[in-house]
Amino acid sequence: MKIAEITPFVISQKLDTPFYFSQWQYDTRKICIVKITLDDGTYGWGEGYGPAHVLKAGIDFFKPFLLGKSALEHEILWEEMYRRSMDYARSGILQAAISAIDVALWDLKGKLLNQPVSVLLGGVKNPIIEPYATGLYFTRVDNLSQTLAEEALMYKSQGFRATKMKVGLGLEQDIKNVASVRKAIGPEMKLMIDANHAYSYKEAIELARQVEQYSISWFEEPVSPEDYEGYRRMRDHTSIPIAGGECEYLKYGFRRLLENESVDIVQPDICAAGGLTEAKKIATLAQAFNKDLVPHTWGTWIAISAAIHFVANLDKNPGRMYNGRPMLELDRTENSLRDEVTLHQVKLENGLIQVPNSPGLGVEVCMDSLEKYIDNETPEENEKFEIRS
Repeated sequence: MKIAEITPFVISQKLDTPFYFSQWQYDTRKICIVKITLDDGTYGWGEGYGPAHVLKAGIDFFKPFLLGKSALEHEILWEEMYRRSMDYARSGILQAAISAIDVALWDLKGKLLNQPVSVLLGGVKNPIIEPYATGLYFTRVDNLSQTLAEEALMYKSQGFRATKMKVGLGLEQDIKNVASVRKAIGPEMKLMIDANHAYSYKEAIELARQVEQYSISWFEEPVSPEDYEGYRRMRDHTSIPIAGGECEYLKYGFRRLLENESVDIVQPDICAAGGLTEAKKIATLAQAFNKDLVPHTWGTWIAISAAIHFVANLDKNPGRMYNGRPMLELDRTENSLRDEVTLHQVKLENGLIQVPNSPGLGVEVCMDSLEKYIDNETPEENEKFEIRS
């Protein structure tokens, strides 16, 4: 059960319809996934969240320290990678590289022991998960508010009980868009907003006050992730719960977020914040601060499945706002890298996810599709198109 090979792949897709959010526009999606193969041929898949070619370089950096080591001793391998990088990368892309490798090791461990990752994490405490539809990005159309309303209605017709929309175009347009979507979906469907840290505190609190009437379930990344005080003041001056954390890394970053009373809802990205090994510790930390946890999720079914297994193991929280079930982000935007390259065992029925029981993550990669989407551009050309949710 020794690691024989670690192979990262950068895959990319030119989008049929470019879209944008508060920061910039995208016309290409790029993702880095990694395959770890053992000396007996068993393999596992992982995925990182961040600039794909830089992530690949990070995985290549860690590779020599892991080859020949036991795949089952994933915490020892995690510590090896952390120590090798902490002098110059206590947060950021090298932590995302650790995350990708860690997710692949959990997938491997599940296959070796013939158990789903959720069981190896400690057991399935939540067999049913409530996903929310992530979409409602901005596009270049004549009537954006109407277009967003129609998209939200589509998610409702698909059985989703909650959806998240982008804000950050300016207060007047944001308010108009939120009002249009809420009117379309009615009062029962949950609606969240996400600024991707577009605003100053003054702008964000004004938007919050203007949209409180539309029953917003949370306001995600209202201000810069570095503005812990701004986050805390948001919580003090709006009735809308404040969410954040996709830009935090490791338990240490989340300790800062929680000690500053910055958020009501913690949102680690498993594929960036330290993998499943570290996400377990972040979940314990959030529980100690009596905060709910809804992971940020993006990318292929590797990342989504890792989040599903993680959420399945979360301790039950009697104070949940969301029908007593844990929530999960489910991207609904155009993504051939997800839909063609990765094959999954996830069942989405009536807007709910049943936790899969296949060994490991329950994800396979179609190698023909992988070859089709392999990225051959230079890193400089590549990284300007990375996507955030």
